This record gives sequence, structure tokens and C-alpha cells, in this order.
Amino acid sequence: MFACVKLASARGVHVLESVFYRQLMGVLLMVPVALAGPGLAALKTQRPWTHASRMVVGMVAMTLNFLSFALLPIAEATAIGFMVPVVATLLSIFLLRESVGVHRWGAIAVGLTGVLVVIQPGDGHIPPTGALVAMCGVAMTAWVSILIRKLGATESPVTTMFWFSVSSMVPLGIAMLFVGQAHDAQTWGIIALMGLFGAAAQLGITWSLRLAPVSVVLPMDYSSLIWAALIGWLIWQNWPVPATWIGAPLIIGSGLYIAWRENRLARLRKR
Repeated sequence: MFACVKLASARGVHVLESVFYRQLMGVLLMVPVALAGPGLAALKTQRPWTHASRMVVGMVAMTLNFLSFALLPIAEATAIGFMVPVVATLLSIFLLRESVGVHRWGAIAVGLTGVLVVIQPGDGHIPPTGALVAMCGVAMTAWVSILIRKLGATESPVTTMFWFSVSSMVPLGIAMLFVGQAHDAQTWGIIALMGLFGAAAQLGITWSLRLAPVSVVLPMDYSSLIWAALIGWLIWQNWPVPATWIGAPLIIGSGLYIAWRENRLARLRKR
């Protein structure tokens, strides 16, 4: 999906246009999924304001993430995006009042070190603006994960996804009055693929988390760095610099350790 975002941006598609069509495809996918599954009646919610907060934060996060892929090489943007579980752990201290022990603090430090290795401040390999946008996108996505965790106490994944997709169409529809434009057939094809891949990925992640624990799903997500590197090389002839291959394992390792640690603590609390 992010490769399509980058291609669309290079062809003059505004980032808010990309977000709009991504969400539009999500709506077109979620309505039949809801009808085939729990039914529209099951989508009723008693937490409209939490869903509204999730929509606002989610829209900002998605816009920043899309913009980061337009500004950065795709592999480096992907590697920085792996910081989400690390930053989510950090935010949980302040937003959820969770206690974080020395083990997870160590993992946070390792993850931040990995980001510095990938970004290489002062080296000039990565545009500072792109790196800043990517890290802001990580922070907002981490915030989204915390809001989803709160909603998960009472809402099903389908309900959360449905309200996010549908409610986001209002502000994005208004934005399209100002940024929407006509495109050639090839650009429309890229936009269609972007929306399709994005909606399919969202649905796939949701169902994978229903079938397997996070500790199993998360390593599969990290394999996207390999695909990002290959796509970047095939389309843009950009192969990740050595620093990316050094820093990415630090980021991935910290995220995996945090997932393993949280899973272990959750099992201990159930005993």
C-alpha cells in the first residue's frame, strides 16, 4: 500500500486525497463484512466520543504516515514505523498509568538507539523533515493503539474499524472540496490499488489477531521490511544503506521483546 502512496504522491496526488480514497475503500469493504458477520445492529456503540477521538487521532496518524513514505525511502520509512509498539509502551505510562519495569525501559532505549542509527542525524542520507514526520506518525499511531486497547474492552474489532472508516469520511470529504483533483487513468489505477491493499491489510491484521496472539502476529509484520527493501529497489532503485540493516534489528528486537514481556506479564496476572 505505501508503495502506491509513494507512487501516487510522485504523480501529484495530495496526501489527503490518498487518505480519503484509502478510507473510502475501507468503508466499501467494512459494510459487507459487517452485514455478513455480526450485522449492522451489532455495530451500535455506547462510546461515541471515544470513537470520535480514535477517528481524529487515527486520521492525523494516517496522514503523517502517508506523508513520511512520500518524503523518505520506503525501507527507511518502514523501519522507523516499527517503533510503534515501543512508543506505545512509553505512552502507556502517561495515558494508562501503567507501570513499566527496567526490562521494558531497556527495550525502549534499544529501540530509540535503533532509530538514531537508521536516521543518522547530520549524515544527510535521510531528510530531517521526513524523519520528523515519520516519528510524529509513529507517536500518533502509538496513541491510536492505546485508544483501540480502551475500545477493545467493550467493542469488537469490526465495530471499531467500521466507525473509524465511516466517521472519517466526513472531515476527509470536506478536505476533498479543496484538494481533490482529476487524474489520468494510470494514476487512478494506482489510487485504486492503494485503497484495495490498505483495506485488505486492515482486515487481514484484524482477523490475524483473532486467530493468533500478538506475539505470533508481530514477527510476521516485521517481515514487511524485506518486501519494502525489494519494492524500493525494483521501483526506485533504492537499496537500504548499511545503517538501516544495523538499526532495524535493534528496533525490531525491542518491539518483539516488549510484546513477549507484556504477554508473559499478562499470563502471570491470570494465574
